[in-house]
Amino acid sequence: MWFQKEIRLPAVKRGFHLITDLVVAQLPELEEINVGLAHIFIKHTSASLTINEDADPTVRQDFESHFNHMVPENQPYYRHTLEGSDDMPAHLKAAILGNAVSVPITNGELNLGTWQGIYLCEHRDHASKRTLVITLQGE
Repeated sequence: MWFQKEIRLPAVKRGFHLITDLVVAQLPELEEINVGLAHIFIKHTSASLTINEDADPTVRQDFESHFNHMVPENQPYYRHTLEGSDDMPAHLKAAILGNAVSVPITNGELNLGTWQGIYLCEHRDHASKRTLVITLQGE
């Protein structure tokens, strides 16, 4: 079985946000899959996806602090600056983290680890809603 749909996430402030429950809530089709794979792709170049710690919110705060330190704004060598000082750093952060995650599906549920969750990594100060393409494959 193959299934694909697009979902829109609400606009959020800059930072790392857990979206696992939002994604699962929009995928009743998961229940039909005993063994499979969910591929989740973000259709944007200034936001990204990753999987990491979902229990302690300070992990997400530390991610934001670290990436802001690692990829600072207002660098004199940035040429892509027409959309603001956060634009080029957002593209770099998205390139580092990536635009997709894949998660196993087991018995109708995402088979994430005990402390794992899917993050929307929003790298822009004033972002709009983000779109995900989710492809389910399995039997």
